[in-house]
Amino acid sequence: MSGHHTPSRRAAQSKGDLRERAILDTCEALLTDKGYDAVTVGDIAQGAGITRGALYFYFGSKQEVVTALVARTVEHLWERSRSTARADVPRQAIATAMRRTVELWNEHGPVMRTAIDLSLTVPEIGNLWNQTADLFIEAIAAVLEHAGVEPGDEPKQASAMARALCWMIERNFYHASQESRESLQNTSDTCEHIWLISSGLS
Repeated sequence: MSGHHTPSRRAAQSKGDLRERAILDTCEALLTDKGYDAVTVGDIAQGAGITRGALYFYFGSKQEVVTALVARTVEHLWERSRSTARADVPRQAIATAMRRTVELWNEHGPVMRTAIDLSLTVPEIGNLWNQTADLFIEAIAAVLEHAGVEPGDEPKQASAMARALCWMIERNFYHASQESRESLQNTSDTCEHIWLISSGLS
């Protein structure tokens, strides 16, 4: 008997997943076009081809939609963070990390900026963003240690330096991503240079 129910559950889940993805994709496009404050639940529902009532079946508010969108985006960040930490050659690891970070900001800049803007006032987004920062700090520290920087949390040690580098990169990318892709790339090159100097590689 359970065999009869499984396919229908899977079909419903699949349909729900597609609708949820449409809601999140629409929200991201609207953040790009209008910004968080100007976007309404009605805008998101209309763009996703559903009614407001149907949207509320999946999300309770605009803030919940954006939180889910941030969660989806930071998953990509986490994947890149893990791959950075596994790299063997520090110089190559740094170049790869910066290239992938530029790609993500080019693809999802409005979502990342919205996450930063809301991180102090929306606890769920703040937690997601801080978890993401912690993973990047850990990955940066691993690269620094691999390059010969002493482990630890004192000012000249790897974890403290990684924390400063992480937040420096975040703030610089936040501003540069609003200007142009060229500005973002130039900013990335500068941050990469500072990371290399910090690692004793430049």
